[in-house]
Amino acid sequence: MHAVRRSLLEKQAQAAGLPLRVIPLPWPCSNQEYERRMKYAGERAVEKGFEVMAFGDLFLRDIRTYREKQLSGTGLDPVFPLWEMPTDALARQMIHGGLRARLTCVDPKQLDPVFAGREFDLSLLSELPPGVDPCGENGEFHTFAYAGPMFAGISGSRIPIHAGATVERDGFHFADLSFADLP
Repeated sequence: MHAVRRSLLEKQAQAAGLPLRVIPLPWPCSNQEYERRMKYAGERAVEKGFEVMAFGDLFLRDIRTYREKQLSGTGLDPVFPLWEMPTDALARQMIHGGLRARLTCVDPKQLDPVFAGREFDLSLLSELPPGVDPCGENGEFHTFAYAGPMFAGISGSRIPIHAGATVERDGFHFADLSFADLP
């Protein structure tokens, strides 16, 4: 749903000092195929000594229940470190803490497509219409984090990006992010 170039995802994982395990999915991908591939990936993670899988879910109980069910009996415990944090306060806390991100995907049924490619900042938060979650928890938007205290080992602790054209695909609006030259 984020529609971010793989090269940016790889740079993000490298900057955060985390290993990246890519699970290729066909397009389209049935839920049955998705679950099969995720089960296989979970089994490989357990074989390598992993014990937990963290999720950024905030308040959608059905999604949490689904994740817990999928991991039941796998040897991986699901953890939800952000669970039930107030999203307006969380969004502001992340921004004040140095997070820099751009909206990569917008659901036009919930948010005007002009928000695609925009900086996730206090200005954006103040312009969100009523009913749109400040963290996009209901799928209103998705983001790509390119700077913040979680990144190290890159110039200025940020991944240099440029927001290019916005395209409509499969009922969503996507901003094409790419590498940019640092000023």
